[in-house]
Amino acid sequence: MSKRPRRNHAPTFKAKVALAAVRNEGTLAELSKRFDVHPGQITAWKDQLLAGAADLFAEGGRRTEPPVDVKTLHAKIGELALENDFLEHALGKAGLLSATR
Repeated sequence: MSKRPRRNHAPTFKAKVALAAVRNEGTLAELSKRFDVHPGQITAWKDQLLAGAADLFAEGGRRTEPPVDVKTLHAKIGELALENDFLEHALGKAGLLSATR
């Protein structure tokens, strides 16, 4: 018995199979044969679909991304710029920084 190479399925295919499982369009064995996918994989996709379904109805159907704290980012940029200036000056004094910069 030869081993089948690993396959990557498109998200639309996964959704189609998971929806068929949710709708009970057949037993797992029938769906497995129809879509040529292992029954365990169908169950996993179905579980993912059901777990992520609530996100579709959260605030206009979009996943909520954590808000970006601009003040923190600007502070970090300033801190890194200060470190770079300090290190450049220190390396220049030590003669380790090339003169081409």
